[in-house]
Amino acid sequence: MPIPQIPELLLILMIILIIFGAGKLPEIGNALGKGLSEFRRAQTNEEAEKDDQAKA
Repeated sequence: MPIPQIPELLLILMIILIIFGAGKLPEIGNALGKGLSEFRRAQTNEEAEKDDQAKA
C-alpha cells in the first residue's frame, strides 16, 4: 500500500474536521492515543510471555 502524499492527507484531515467538528477532535485523538498505548502494552506482554516460554 503506497504512502499517502501531503495533499491527500490534507484532504482526509479536512473531511474528518467537517464530519466530527473541531470540538470532537481532542476526544478522538485522546481515544486513539489510549488505544495505541494499550495495543503496544499488549504486544510487549505477549512478546515477554513468548520469551519466557522459549527459555523454559
